[in-house]
Amino acid sequence: MIQTLFGAQEQEPSLLEKLKAGVQKTRDGLVGRIEEVVSGKKQIDADLLEELEYTLISADIGITTTTEILDRIRERVDRKLTGDAGELKGLIREYLLEVLQASDSPLSYVDAPPAVLMVVGVNGAGKTTTIGKLASHYKAEGKTVLLCAADTFRAAAIEQLEVWGERTQTDVIRQNTGADPSAVAFDAITAAKARGVDYVIVDTAGRLQTKTNLMAELEKMRRTIARVIPDAPHETLLVLDGTTGQNGLEQARKFTETAGVTGIVLTKLDGTAKGGVVVAIARELGLPIRFIGVGEKIDDLLPFDPEKFIDSLFS
Repeated sequence: MIQTLFGAQEQEPSLLEKLKAGVQKTRDGLVGRIEEVVSGKKQIDADLLEELEYTLISADIGITTTTEILDRIRERVDRKLTGDAGELKGLIREYLLEVLQASDSPLSYVDAPPAVLMVVGVNGAGKTTTIGKLASHYKAEGKTVLLCAADTFRAAAIEQLEVWGERTQTDVIRQNTGADPSAVAFDAITAAKARGVDYVIVDTAGRLQTKTNLMAELEKMRRTIARVIPDAPHETLLVLDGTTGQNGLEQARKFTETAGVTGIVLTKLDGTAKGGVVVAIARELGLPIRFIGVGEKIDDLLPFDPEKFIDSLFS
């Protein structure tokens, strides 16, 4: 089942196959390499564990998680619970799934529409494209959507969002370039309430996590939105470029501290062998992965399911 802000929807039957295709490079770099490391070996020794460590870190699983996996393996060997190298793939699979499930949580439940999603991130991560795909995703579920062009710093950002609005037949609330982003957000949330729209997706200016004045502006937007709907925004989604690997982890850490991030959208996973950063984010920040991008098509933004993600890598 897929959790949404308004309840559960049936899982798409093609999700696992799309996931498998989308994470092919990570599967080759992680699981394919694990299979090579243990192939033909029986005993678990220091050399084998060193090769495993290199494999996990290279896939951007993260040093913390990698260390925990190796410690668990050593403990099982010491207790004579395992001694066969052939069992290691299953042990690693089991632990990665535990990490992802531990940080997974349902989306915030909204008693009455609109549900407000604020989308943040750095330039180039695929933020506006993600918003367009989110609109398509929710409309495919029969929900109504309103887009808010609160990235007023660049005229091109407003135009890009309007292109997605046309493509998905979704209205866009906008003002002129240079307008106060909080004012645009206020207009959009007010309009959504009046129209009874299910979802409002708020685009924000791409910003580096180190720019304190821009991060303060995000907080101002959050306060403005909450004045219209007290418990909004219901979700603040950080869009990360999956190809940045561990750099994305640092971005997520900073945005979480200052922007109240509640979940991650990881894009461009189809273009990287470092999809293990999904696990690093979940383990080190405790943030759920909400969606992953596995291609350029409008329906290539997939709801994240820990078990199906791990199955797509290991099956």
